[in-house]
Amino acid sequence: MKTLGFGVIGLGVISDVHAKAINDLPGCKLVAGLDAVEARAKQFGETYGCRGYTDLDAFLADEELDIVTIATPSGLHLSGALAAAKAKKHVIVEKPLEITKERCNQIIEACDANGVKLAGVFPSRYHEAPRLIKRAIEEGRFGKIVMADAQVKWFRTQAYYDSGAWRGTWKLDGGGALMNQSIHAIDLLQWFMGEVSEVFAFTGTLAHERIEVEDTAVAALRFANGAMGMIEGTTSAYPGFLKKIEILGTRGSVVLEEESIITWKFDEERPEDVAIRDRYLHGTSSGGGASDPKAIGYHGHKMLFESVVDSIRNDKPVEISGESARNAVEIIEAVYRSAHTGSKVTLPL
Repeated sequence: MKTLGFGVIGLGVISDVHAKAINDLPGCKLVAGLDAVEARAKQFGETYGCRGYTDLDAFLADEELDIVTIATPSGLHLSGALAAAKAKKHVIVEKPLEITKERCNQIIEACDANGVKLAGVFPSRYHEAPRLIKRAIEEGRFGKIVMADAQVKWFRTQAYYDSGAWRGTWKLDGGGALMNQSIHAIDLLQWFMGEVSEVFAFTGTLAHERIEVEDTAVAALRFANGAMGMIEGTTSAYPGFLKKIEILGTRGSVVLEEESIITWKFDEERPEDVAIRDRYLHGTSSGGGASDPKAIGYHGHKMLFESVVDSIRNDKPVEISGESARNAVEIIEAVYRSAHTGSKVTLPL
């Protein structure tokens, strides 16, 4: 079995998570890292025992490179993904896939045209608790779902935004508390509930300076299945709280707090329900990034990368395809459009 070589484009904070996940994958090897800053590329290479590049063409010409993960600022995902696809490398893109639906579509089309796999990075889908909720929904245990909410009440200091010129800009961050921080919860919400059909929203910059984007947002949703819901996202809530998702139905309700299930109640109790409550009540193993963007583990990324490797080796569809990863971006884009116009927005855009 051929060893698959990984390379990472963009060697900021999240690149360490990518590197650790890759190095934990059987039959795979981290062979290269690329960054415009030479010192950063050199340090990454020394830390992870791979080659550090500052030239994109040289990076993509590395003979051992099979899969590229994109970990640049969000608004630069498109250029890296297009170059990797053109070089016939499989592509894994950190969230968000890109900062607009149209730019997401360009990545999807390029990967299709060049016959390479494309995956979006939403590792929360690989944690056990969300998968239990997804299965319960598919089994109809909730009855008619009437409400579904996502709450991401995190905290970021002004120093966090000041630490990089790209942070808090529309061009490179693509948005604020929603596009950067809340997108994982929004992705889970749409993965559970299906398509959003209508959005009405408010956004504002209430607690930070020198940023163009929102640090607080509230959106009312109507899903295509008739259920209603809310998205609340902020980076201004000290000290920062774990992300929470609530799924509420006529025959059962579940509340997910990061990786913990704090409510799991259905009108028809099953033997496994007691075990689920006992096991997942205290399932969160990290701060979830609520107050520290570095306070996340790499195991969700590992499972996601592992699934992509399996899809490559066995020519199977990717679990989190480009189309699937695009959904959260479209919802967030609709929220921004509604907040900007003061009007309800209908999806698809």
